[in-house]
Amino acid sequence: MFRKVLVTAAMLAAFGHAYAMVDVNTANEDALRGVKGIGAAKAKAILEERTAHGPFKDMADLGKRVKGMGGHTVERLQAEGLAVGPAGAAAGTQVAATSPTKGEAVPAATAKNNPAVAVKK
Repeated sequence: MFRKVLVTAAMLAAFGHAYAMVDVNTANEDALRGVKGIGAAKAKAILEERTAHGPFKDMADLGKRVKGMGGHTVERLQAEGLAVGPAGAAAGTQVAATSPTKGEAVPAATAKNNPAVAVKK
């Protein structure tokens, strides 16, 4: 009985790992190569493009900027678990750096994008 539970838990963990999303803006070469359809050359091309021109905005941006990645390829890689997360950590840092001090009003765009920031009246 214990053996069946252990096997079931191992299968669920493997299944969950197989469908884990890989963020193209933060992944290293090994993580990118873990996505079915991305080999060593394509992972290197993605990393070089990201390093040279910054994070990808969305999957269409990835397809435009990386040679050999057309619309169908991008769709297939997205189905395999490749995703584009937030456009770099700099965006989050900038929001944190411009957080208002006590008593200051929060611009509507900041309050909308960062619901944890409350406006004190």
